[in-house]
Amino acid sequence: MPAAGQDAVFGIQDQPARTGAQPNTRADAVSAWLPAPTQWAAFVAASVVLAVTPGPGVLYIVTRSLTQGRSAGLASVAGVALGNFGNATFAALGLATVLALSAELFTAIKWLGAAYLIVLGLRALRRPTVGNELRQPPATSLRRIFVDGFWVALLNPKTALFFAAFLPQFMSTDAEPVAQSLLLGAVFVGIAATSDSLYALGAGHLGARWLRRNPLQSLGRYAVCLVYVGLGLLTAFGAQRAPSR
Repeated sequence: MPAAGQDAVFGIQDQPARTGAQPNTRADAVSAWLPAPTQWAAFVAASVVLAVTPGPGVLYIVTRSLTQGRSAGLASVAGVALGNFGNATFAALGLATVLALSAELFTAIKWLGAAYLIVLGLRALRRPTVGNELRQPPATSLRRIFVDGFWVALLNPKTALFFAAFLPQFMSTDAEPVAQSLLLGAVFVGIAATSDSLYALGAGHLGARWLRRNPLQSLGRYAVCLVYVGLGLLTAFGAQRAPSR
């Protein structure tokens, strides 16, 4: 029996020669998340410029670092980063559009965020007493600082609108929009967190040398209160729909 016949009897089929590269499904899946290289470069450059430019979030982190140290500053950075990514997620899912279209919802969240900042400012003024003597307030836990940073960032509706306006400028029409928006948002938050960490470390070092010495501690409490209340008023009465980080 010819060899070809034997192969047919035993179910052995000749395999066609591979004439070209097989499709790489993993690479295709990854490319579905990615903008074009030129868009990536433009996005990273714009993100770095925006991240290093001081804004309300940086001012909040610097204030924490100056008055409570580098650890508190870095905890604030982590909380703010998570809150910012929450806003990036809202933008990716289209919820930022709801904020843009609903003046009532935008105003409610804006006032809630402003009130939270003002409460933080008033909390900074508290100084417990023993009898008639003032004593130092207990140190705020890093967990509490992290949570404060998270809510300060998340309750700023302008941040969600910022992501909704900024990210689409660098998105490819050939890639899946939600996944691509989440990826760009995560990269931006990572760049911003790196910049914010440098601010926190620098301010923490300065505070350790100068601002947390005993003669300046009382003055520092009032300065912190003014900063937080000022940020709250800026959130409440600033530009109604201007994006900010």
